[in-house]
Amino acid sequence: MNSSLIKQAIDQVDTYKHYGKVLQVVGLMIESLGPAANIGEVCYIHPANKNKSPVLSEVVGFNHERIILMPYAEVTEIGPGCLVESTGKPLSIKVGRGLLGKVVDSLGVPLDQSLLPKGLSNYLTEQTPPNPMTRPPINAPIQVGVKAIDSLLTVGTGQRIGIFAGSGVGKSTLLGMIARNSSADINVIALIGERGREVREFIDNDLGEEGLKKSIVVVATSDQPALMRIKGAYTATAISEYFRDLGYQVNLMMDSVTRVAMAQREIGLATGEPPTTKGYTPSVFATLPKLLERTGTNENGTITAFYTVLVDGDDMNEPIADTVRGILDGHFVMDRKLAEKGQYPAINVLKSISRVMNQITSKTHLEVAQKLRSLMATYEENSELIQIGAYKRGTNAEIDQAISFHPKIQRFLQQGVYESVTLDESITQMSELLNGGNA
Repeated sequence: MNSSLIKQAIDQVDTYKHYGKVLQVVGLMIESLGPAANIGEVCYIHPANKNKSPVLSEVVGFNHERIILMPYAEVTEIGPGCLVESTGKPLSIKVGRGLLGKVVDSLGVPLDQSLLPKGLSNYLTEQTPPNPMTRPPINAPIQVGVKAIDSLLTVGTGQRIGIFAGSGVGKSTLLGMIARNSSADINVIALIGERGREVREFIDNDLGEEGLKKSIVVVATSDQPALMRIKGAYTATAISEYFRDLGYQVNLMMDSVTRVAMAQREIGLATGEPPTTKGYTPSVFATLPKLLERTGTNENGTITAFYTVLVDGDDMNEPIADTVRGILDGHFVMDRKLAEKGQYPAINVLKSISRVMNQITSKTHLEVAQKLRSLMATYEENSELIQIGAYKRGTNAEIDQAISFHPKIQRFLQQGVYESVTLDESITQMSELLNGGNA
């Protein structure tokens, strides 16, 4: 290394450690007098008991001369006068190919208590979204491996999709299918605010051994502090960005973005923000676009993102669902009525849309998909008349055709959890269905 660069690096090193002291703890927040620190910087809070490890925390606000900190872990050893040490840096994680197959927490630490492999790079968890002018357009489809999506809601490489559903309609199972069957190089899966029981179930049952081999799972369970749940989303996005910059096609799957918004609401209320729509604070609606816009394409690679949105009482117009739908490039609506009928995956194709499908599919594929949608829409509009026997065959040719095709379409849209179908096979099966073949 050049000696002038070494001298420059030495000159930039701060030889003093900056400390403050804890004044009070109120709810989630810790107030400290000093040290000098900026918003987003990480600080260590040293417990009075010297045998205990320092508590990692982040600067989230100021109150006159006092710093407001939020800890990444539960606070049990902190008291008045405990020293607060500034690191002068925001949170960074270790990332690299060595993380593949690992399950880590929001700080990038393996949950199986193993050591991180060597050769990983430091990477900041908070990055700025790519410049809109350097984003290449989405011009190629990506195989998702789910017939209903590949055929009728085709996803492009670098597209961002919202999966909207109430609880227990099969979001996690659908994500597992996508992770196993997708043509992407790497999966990054963020389980935010999940029950602890569901994490192991998702990894063992939904993801499976094959899926885990090309995946990195980031976990922040519902019992963890709000800051850890938010950082889980940022960490997963940062890992995806790292691999995108190396030229990979990455799938980012986040379950769920609603719980990220709830965690941000907790922090906002604790720092004194006024509650607005349904109790969500203004910072929630500022944070969501910053997080969701980080994914997509850049000049090196792509991040195809799937964000699940938990809709309370199946209300698709609640504030978070509405905001997320406006930011993303398409949405899949999972319907409880379809799940109750035993149709899986329970995607309501008519209420779902892929905003880039027209640009990435062939003319023939688009025509067949539109014809199938038209048949489904015709049946849906007249379903009540058909089911009560009020419609007589021969009255309307379009309705007659929709009725005859309905059982075939239902069979086509159903897919076993461990059934793998390629993009080309999905399109072929859809064409055969319309041309009189067996679906």
